Amino acid sequence: MATKRVALAGATGNLGVSVLEALLAANLSVTVLSRIHGNASKLAPHPNLTIVEVDFNSTSSLVTALQGAEVVVSCLATLAIGFQNPLIDASVTAGVRRFIPAEFGMDSRNPRCAVLPVCTPKVDTQKYLQEKADSHPGFSYTGIAYGLFLDWGLQVGFIINPASHTATLYNGGDVAFSTTTLADIAKAILGVITHHDQTANRILYIHSTVTTQNTLIQYAKDKDGRDWHTVSKDTEEIKQESLAELAKGAQGDINAAMNGFCICASWNPEYGCDFSSHLDNDLLGLKMMTEAELRTLVESFL
Repeated sequence: MATKRVALAGATGNLGVSVLEALLAANLSVTVLSRIHGNASKLAPHPNLTIVEVDFNSTSSLVTALQGAEVVVSCLATLAIGFQNPLIDASVTAGVRRFIPAEFGMDSRNPRCAVLPVCTPKVDTQKYLQEKADSHPGFSYTGIAYGLFLDWGLQVGFIINPASHTATLYNGGDVAFSTTTLADIAKAILGVITHHDQTANRILYIHSTVTTQNTLIQYAKDKDGRDWHTVSKDTEEIKQESLAELAKGAQGDINAAMNGFCICASWNPEYGCDFSSHLDNDLLGLKMMTEAELRTLVESFL
């Protein structure tokens, strides 16, 4: 690859670990931006890896760390995605050519998604990035929408819980939804770096597969024959519960509320949860999972 150095924020999170592994495997030089006294010091040493502690609220601190970086990848956690502007400003000042913001799954271009509290910070960040790209011709951005984390969602029980044979079925469990493995998201980021011109100032859509909750449960049943305990919930009801939780302010559970909004966006067709009609997999070199591969993945969590 032509890119010499990539700066990565959020390298120790669920997605960041996979992205860092892919960047290093591609023989790229990586600067991990770590919060002061953060967890990045625990990362395994690598000859192409540099760890720099920064103040994510200080543009000057970030500018220094970003010297020589051509690409910045943000894998910041959900609650931090509304605070990427200092990192964006520093990227522009440092001469970064491409900024890949934390998109976290859903279709932020869908009007219903765009007004969800979990999504509005992403929409604001996209607007800010476009303004910077318009005023600084050498700077550009690429957002990646990828639905739900597939392997993570099976492991922690967010999609279904193969380990305990339980699931909450949203809107009946037959809603088709896009979902992507962490490794495929990392591959997509490499694809953006490789196809710089074709991916500039766009939101790209990818998935490893499109499936349903009931399909995944059937794969598990085909393997071990065990019955599942399921409950059903309507996503609009969850949306109202999440809004009520947010209304509690400091006394509310903001993480639960944000998860609820993600559920609403991920299992309601009106929120654009199936990306099949507008995929960018081919551009980024991503292959779809076969049914056999998806079955094997589900079985690995039983």
